[in-house]
Amino acid sequence: MVNILEVVHDESLPKENWWGKNCVCQINDFWFLPKFLPSTIRVLNEFKPLPNDVILASFPKTGTTWLKSLVFSIVNRSSKESLVKHNPHDLVPTLEVQVFGTTHQSSSITTHDESHSTRLYSTHIPYQLLGNTFHSSNCRVIYITRNPKDTLVSMWHFTNKWKDADQDGPWHLEEAIEKFCSGVFPGGPYYDHVMGFRKASLEKPKNIFSITYEELMKDTKIHVKRLAEFLGCPFMNDEEVDEIVKNCSFDILSSYEVNKSGDFPSWFQVPYNSFFRQGVVGDHKNYLDAKTIERIDALTRDKFHGAGFMYGI
Repeated sequence: MVNILEVVHDESLPKENWWGKNCVCQINDFWFLPKFLPSTIRVLNEFKPLPNDVILASFPKTGTTWLKSLVFSIVNRSSKESLVKHNPHDLVPTLEVQVFGTTHQSSSITTHDESHSTRLYSTHIPYQLLGNTFHSSNCRVIYITRNPKDTLVSMWHFTNKWKDADQDGPWHLEEAIEKFCSGVFPGGPYYDHVMGFRKASLEKPKNIFSITYEELMKDTKIHVKRLAEFLGCPFMNDEEVDEIVKNCSFDILSSYEVNKSGDFPSWFQVPYNSFFRQGVVGDHKNYLDAKTIERIDALTRDKFHGAGFMYGI
């Protein structure tokens, strides 16, 4: 096991190429983009959650943008105007990207008492590394996951919209498949990431809420109600729920100018419009052949079904 306190000064971390000349670095069996390694270490060493904090956790490209808009709207009931003017990732900043990254100062979240308000953050850091931080307070965590095949295809599309994609050359789907299956993937291995939070949610259901993208898509209203109850702010009537579901729908969110913008945020190398592609279930069928689908399904049976999580196929 790597000593987290020493990682920032250690140049001997395992490294692997995952796309062209781009590499990922390994800490305790998980892979991270080098750009966010120092800020990830800062989160692990410095972040002290407050009891009322809500952390939205996820593997990359599993429904994070939608979950951010929904949870922000649940906590801030009169939030439609904020969603019109701000991308969901600016409303719910990511700990290792914005909050502890180079564009923001983490001191702003620790120097004043906000113990009676709800602070919303997100993270892609696996539970296996961040679990002790969650245990240090009574904060609540919401974890969303998505079918592995759709996750892979979404990440492939997303990566090819990066600012350096033209310079590095396209990330070919065949290479993306190999890297995903081997676990050498930003945030990966995917299956370990999901199971870390899955097991924790079963052990600590009052603090960790786990949901799948497919569940949320199938009956958004029911699960928005469940999320509100988990967060301690249940709805008084169905009209409030309907309004949030409507305002956070893919069609509505993707129609706002801020989310159609080709501008790049200061905190990542993709344009804002990259966060809104299709928002559907089963898109992998348009890109993966039968052999690849069976290959990933075999992994899913082993990693998920073998552990009692009947999901992903």
